[in-house]
Amino acid sequence: MTIMWTIYKNLRGNSGISAYETGYDFIRVKFSSGAVYRYNHDSTGVDDIEQMKIFAASGEGLGTFINKNVRKRFAAKES
Repeated sequence: MTIMWTIYKNLRGNSGISAYETGYDFIRVKFSSGAVYRYNHDSTGVDDIEQMKIFAASGEGLGTFINKNVRKRFAAKES
């Protein structure tokens, strides 16, 4: 499986997120530490996943949203 990471724009300049990958029902988030977390519709909820995709594409707000809303509701820690 080829991973298609998109570099997170980090418009505010203070995010711990370096990249992300989205699919129909998930978002994978790669943090600056190298840790990768997968969030999906089942673990996190459809509305929150779709909101995370919007923040990811805009380049700001994703880290804050994760910390405030979905921090522990990931499907898997991949690395």
